[in-house]
Amino acid sequence: MVEETAIGGGAGREFPPTRWTLVAASREGTEERRAALAALLESYWKPLYFFVRRKGMTVEAAKDAVQGFYAHLLDRDFLERLDPGRGRFRGYLRAAMDHYLVNLHESASAQKRGGGARVVSLEIDVAERGLEGAAPSPAGAYDREWAAGVMERALGRLRREFEAGERGGPLEAALAYFRPAEPRPYAVSAAECRMSVVQFKAFLHRTRTRFRELVREEVAQTVADPAEVDSEMADLLRALGS
Repeated sequence: MVEETAIGGGAGREFPPTRWTLVAASREGTEERRAALAALLESYWKPLYFFVRRKGMTVEAAKDAVQGFYAHLLDRDFLERLDPGRGRFRGYLRAAMDHYLVNLHESASAQKRGGGARVVSLEIDVAERGLEGAAPSPAGAYDREWAAGVMERALGRLRREFEAGERGGPLEAALAYFRPAEPRPYAVSAAECRMSVVQFKAFLHRTRTRFRELVREEVAQTVADPAEVDSEMADLLRALGS
């Protein structure tokens, strides 16, 4: 999706509190921890769904497993044991799902696991279409979908900034250069946008730079230590290239 963007560039700003670290910071208030964890989980159902489908589960079994797993994570007893200090949320979550699957047979049914409640809305039809092009291994499918989700959320935030008037310019023209396909000549795009080539290239550079910042911000939300951001960014790029 992204061409010559050097997404992993340094941030250079003070590392702010993140959703993952807020889980740890809310130890005195269970509801606050639950809300922080739920915000994190909202973006991870599809990577987890791909993960369990690639392990051989049927569509219905995979859907029940993800719902049951989320209900398990949001349980009060689990929240007391949750420790963001153990590392990145992505790895923590995949390991927790593996452990959950190992012990899944101890639950009598999906109804009992989730209490009949839908913990997260699953767009299964959309997920199944995406699964066709996913990596064959469970871990590869999980990481690739995680990386794609990070990029989608960053792109959504970028679009909202343009829509809100925080940034100006022909966003769609710039996005055409984010894709791996052969880009159009700058002169053609500049003329269509009523810009000089120099102006268009400057606009494209600003847009790419802001997108990189948003991707880093999304990644930073799921690590407990700022030193882990660059490593997680490198994993994201590897996953996108797989």
